[in-house]
Amino acid sequence: MILNLDIKDYTYDLPPERIALHPLQARDQSKLLIYNKGIISHEHFNALPDSIPTNSLLVFNNTKVIPARILFQKDTGAEIEVFLLTPVSPSVHLAEVMQASGACTWKCTIGNLKRWTPGVKLKKQTQDIVLEATLLNHEEGLVEFNWPAEKTFADIVDISGKTPLPPYLKRETNDLDKTRYQTIYSHYEGAVAAPTAGLHFTEAIFNSLQHKGVEKDFVTLHVSAGTFKPVKVDNAIEHTMHQEQLIVTRKNIENLLRVNQFVIPVGITSMRTLESLYWYGVKLLNSNDTAFSVSQTYPYEQHHYIPSREESLKAVLKFFDSENIESITGHSSIYIYPGYSFKICNALITNFHQPGSTLILLVAALAGEKWKTIYHEALENNYRFLSFGDSSLIIP
Repeated sequence: MILNLDIKDYTYDLPPERIALHPLQARDQSKLLIYNKGIISHEHFNALPDSIPTNSLLVFNNTKVIPARILFQKDTGAEIEVFLLTPVSPSVHLAEVMQASGACTWKCTIGNLKRWTPGVKLKKQTQDIVLEATLLNHEEGLVEFNWPAEKTFADIVDISGKTPLPPYLKRETNDLDKTRYQTIYSHYEGAVAAPTAGLHFTEAIFNSLQHKGVEKDFVTLHVSAGTFKPVKVDNAIEHTMHQEQLIVTRKNIENLLRVNQFVIPVGITSMRTLESLYWYGVKLLNSNDTAFSVSQTYPYEQHHYIPSREESLKAVLKFFDSENIESITGHSSIYIYPGYSFKICNALITNFHQPGSTLILLVAALAGEKWKTIYHEALENNYRFLSFGDSSLIIP
């Protein structure tokens, strides 16, 4: 087990002008860097199907970004920004709280917090709907929302909120962001950041993949704001990883159990979901704990038995049978960094990430020291970086 990981070894010089501030006009016209077992080539994203092995299973994250930034204005004129983080009541499950009617409570980050006294109601009227927000706890950022009960909370944020663009873009949202900071297959509301590797996919690409015989499947991980949390410690292993909510289904497990599948997650969130699923099977085989929860250290701990991919997935499927369920909701803080041994995923489709981030560490875990070559090539060939930037296919 690695005990020290110097974050300085996972940084690089990213010129500000290489950060893509806006999406391209056509999703699939972004550049695609292909790293295939040491060989690098350059394409456009619409050529992806030609580069995918025919026995592949592509796994996408179908979370949907919610307009998580809600701006309130006090009578004094002071503006308070409430950014939704995680639900507290009436449920901690995002799918359930988004369908709540009349009231709910969230943990939030609050801009201009010193101007908002606990217990004071703020009101925001959009169209004919009045949304009220009450600060319950100053230290924890707990905010209770109230609105007319005929609307769901999903309706309310759609009316009242703004698209939560990544903080490093440093620009205001526009009408285009509402659709382009969203994958075309987004479905389950709850993310406050997009699974950006999927932004390049179009129906034409899906058709080409299907024609080639490449299969696809969808998991759900509600991307949290923690995805942008920088590593601030010298030894990256000491970084506290954020927790995110995820959902996997019986169909996901059955698809993964097919023989000779080459599993390619689309995006780091899909990869974290699949690897978390493996470690959940390990937990079921090694303990009486059936909670679908994976801590950041769990993959690096000593375990009585380390099963094969098939054994782990079958253990989860057996639990599904015993509980007579078709899906399970859990939480994961899985932390993937160099030294990690991948259990389910064979390759990765992903964008180009911030220097010194947990995302770079995951890429380095997959590609080894070659991650530096990949990023050098991208910089030398004028690739666009970060959320609205270009893409890569990494086959180690």
